[in-house]
Amino acid sequence: MNLLHVNDRAGAYPASYYAATATPLSPFAPLKGQTRADVCVVGGGYTGLSAALHLARVGFDVVLLEAHRVGFGASGRNGGQVGSGQRLEQDDLERLAGKTRARALWDMGEEAKALVRRLIDDHAMPLRFHPGVAHACYSAAEVAHSAAMAEKLARDYDYPLVDPLPPGLIGSQAFKGGDIDRGAGHIHPLNFALGLAQAAAAAGARLHERSEVHAISAGSVTGAKPVVRTAQGQVTCDHVVLAGNGYLGGLNRQVAARVMPINNFILATEPLGAAARGLLAENIAVADTKFVVNYWRLSDDNRLLFGGGESYGYRFPDLVKTVRKPMLAVYPQLKDTRIDFAWGGTLAITMNRLPCFARPQPNIWSASGYSGHGVALATLAGKLMAQAIGGQSGGFDLMASLPQPRFPGGVAFRWPLLVAAMSWYALRDRLGA
Repeated sequence: MNLLHVNDRAGAYPASYYAATATPLSPFAPLKGQTRADVCVVGGGYTGLSAALHLARVGFDVVLLEAHRVGFGASGRNGGQVGSGQRLEQDDLERLAGKTRARALWDMGEEAKALVRRLIDDHAMPLRFHPGVAHACYSAAEVAHSAAMAEKLARDYDYPLVDPLPPGLIGSQAFKGGDIDRGAGHIHPLNFALGLAQAAAAAGARLHERSEVHAISAGSVTGAKPVVRTAQGQVTCDHVVLAGNGYLGGLNRQVAARVMPINNFILATEPLGAAARGLLAENIAVADTKFVVNYWRLSDDNRLLFGGGESYGYRFPDLVKTVRKPMLAVYPQLKDTRIDFAWGGTLAITMNRLPCFARPQPNIWSASGYSGHGVALATLAGKLMAQAIGGQSGGFDLMASLPQPRFPGGVAFRWPLLVAAMSWYALRDRLGA
């Protein structure tokens, strides 16, 4: 099943709060006919747009192909959280990769956050970075673990910005405590994607929307140039950057075996006015400790944007019903509140929740599978691929050196096995295990 089309209207953003409040960007023309480029980027989300921007800045001739609109996928639909580090906590990274590489990965996460903020400022994008991401814990054991991790970050990683969660910051009785990371933050995700697109185009990248890639031929002869084909055109190039994430489909089976698309959903309430500060006393974002994570924040016009709920089919479920239940578990006082927007999107996860960086062939580069931690890391991934194509591959090679197991069952059977596993963890969430 092609996730590019099963839940969405061709060439149109979903009816989300983000699309309704985005700064308009005129469409880019579809690719027609044959063209030549140094690099062809497949996918117009954070990864692809950042790659195109950073390549064009240093003189590469870049063509970017997006099946729908730039920022159409997870980059324009996510919770907007710009988190610290990697998706795994540092103690887990130390066990997986050793302390030296764990420190390098932490520093890379810090670079990713700084890159997002710098790009917003450098290109005068129409959005603000709001500091503060809280982690809300349901049990005393989770609170103790949270405190230990904050102490570790301050001691071993020179990061003293995680503090205990102040009483009353989250207006919910569901939590025992937690922490707040003052170095993380949240943004309007679609406006950031559109800002990246404008910056890439201004730097000289050629962007084409409504240009779904159907095939990539890397050539069977040494030295043959890759050819990227759409319904109406093709690009012959020296390098291909695969940046489709959860929408990559069958374009590369090596990546698909390690990167799994899953769906997630968000609601936006009606504007809450002064009552919004009863939910969040500061303009921060929050994520809880459930395996199927709930996450929320306030919009600039004081709506609650709440994401969560689980669904294990390709097609989106009843979005309001799916997300309203966990929202009311956190904020029962919203039971009579109107829901103005409900939308879903497809992201991608990996087995170990670390991004999958790969070179399926010498002139094909790929980064995907950010596992819900992609606003900053995907933006950095595009820059790292651009640097690697330019001959500076240290950052890319570090990420690619991390173990990245295949999903059990291969491409054909990974989905039903994931459904079984996710259903088990969702049951544990509901039982409080």
